[in-house]
Amino acid sequence: MAGRRARTGRGWDAAPPRAGADDTTPGPRPGADDTTPGPRPGADDTTPGPRRGRRGRSDPAAPTSAGESTPRDESEVAREICLRQLALRPRTRAELAGVLAKKGISAEVSAGVLDRYDEVGIIDDAAFARAWVSSRHNGRGLARRALANELRQRGVDGEVASEALDELDEETEAQTARALVDRKLRTARGEPDAVFRRLVGMLARKGYPPGVAIRAVKDALAAQSAEAAEFAEQIDADALADAEGERG
Repeated sequence: MAGRRARTGRGWDAAPPRAGADDTTPGPRPGADDTTPGPRPGADDTTPGPRRGRRGRSDPAAPTSAGESTPRDESEVAREICLRQLALRPRTRAELAGVLAKKGISAEVSAGVLDRYDEVGIIDDAAFARAWVSSRHNGRGLARRALANELRQRGVDGEVASEALDELDEETEAQTARALVDRKLRTARGEPDAVFRRLVGMLARKGYPPGVAIRAVKDALAAQSAEAAEFAEQIDADALADAEGERG
């Protein structure tokens, strides 16, 4: 029919789709078929390896020739031990020998070092004994019996100890005993008989013979007060000393 308008839309006369437009779902761009990032060339192993530029560095735990030390001479070690001990205080030969034995020094090396120290006077048991007697008697008021026991414990030979103890005569020993009692009486409390027993016991522990101790306490009590003097007059020092001697 003339003048009839052509039909449009999606009928039989609809315009055909444009080429390449039959699927509206966007596809991958060319060359982008896999979006998972792959390893960079040369990076197929991610385990860190040794860094370059550190050649020649050795393991610090491995022994090196510079760190190795040769064993020290046993005699040198023994001498150093002795000198350290003597720097603290004077020592007898027996004391030093005991220390060396505990440190693992052989008896042969120990004897050689100590013999040499004897020769040059670094150790001198006789001088040690004299100094010990003087110091302990004047400082602690110890009598010869207690001093002899201490010297024996330190390994001083009996004859050497006797020579040192001979310098402490009986008169000096009695004077020291009296001085000790006088000092204790200043603060002593109690009945005269109780004070007497305590002071005699104190002197006995310091090594004074019974006769020296009893006379020292009796004389000190007699000079303290009238009551103490009356008690002291009743004391038979000789009889008590004999009884104590038999008991000891």
